Amino acid sequence: MSHHMTEVRDLQFIYPDGHKAIKRMTFTIHHGESVGIIGANGAGKSTLLMLLMGVLFPSQGEVRVGEVLVTKKTLPIVRQRMGMVFQNPDDQLFMNTVYEDVAFGPRNYKLDEQEVEKRVLQALEMVGISHLKDRAPYKLSGGEKRAAAIAAVLSMQPDILIMDEPSSALDPKSRRRLMKLLQGFEHTKIITSHDIDMVYELCDRIIVIHQGQVAADGPTAEILTNAELLDACGLEMPLSLQGCPVCGCGKGKQ
Repeated sequence: MSHHMTEVRDLQFIYPDGHKAIKRMTFTIHHGESVGIIGANGAGKSTLLMLLMGVLFPSQGEVRVGEVLVTKKTLPIVRQRMGMVFQNPDDQLFMNTVYEDVAFGPRNYKLDEQEVEKRVLQALEMVGISHLKDRAPYKLSGGEKRAAAIAAVLSMQPDILIMDEPSSALDPKSRRRLMKLLQGFEHTKIITSHDIDMVYELCDRIIVIHQGQVAADGPTAEILTNAELLDACGLEMPLSLQGCPVCGCGKGKQ
């Protein structure tokens, strides 16, 4: 089994208050896939990501990254293979400078300082904020904070990149820059977002979550043109597929 593969088997998660957030999910994400996970508020998307990363652990079932079962003991291995960018970048930026934040992960794995510097500078260049390496994170704009959080994950050189609401609170220019960056990431991408147009552009496959279950799983174009399915799950088609209100023409992917 490829160590890039993410496998979910009969996954369930029940919160202490008894709420069943995830119900009997099973799916596999293969190396190189770009997968969008979509659903209405409260569908279970963020809980699922936490289970994939080992922030939470299943009430039943399992998550595997390659051949490795995600448990407390295997977290160091799992987190070398998977990197997650949280919805709020302030949850990931806590050092005095951007450089120190991006260096935190590699240093935590006891890499020598020469390798740490190489990784940090490469990651900062990839996201286009090399000029901000000495800036305090709290002085960054929303888009710059997002870029710094992504750089902090990229410095770990993960095989699988997980992003929770990556375009949240970004202005149009920052959103376009983020889209370009993610399109250039060559490994596996798992993205949850209410920005259905971003998911449409970035992802080849869609998993629809509804009330903690997988409601649909298939090619992006097939899922996002199924108006009946989307409506039943509290979702809408991408704006680019809804067509012009005047002439009724949709533009689709270019």
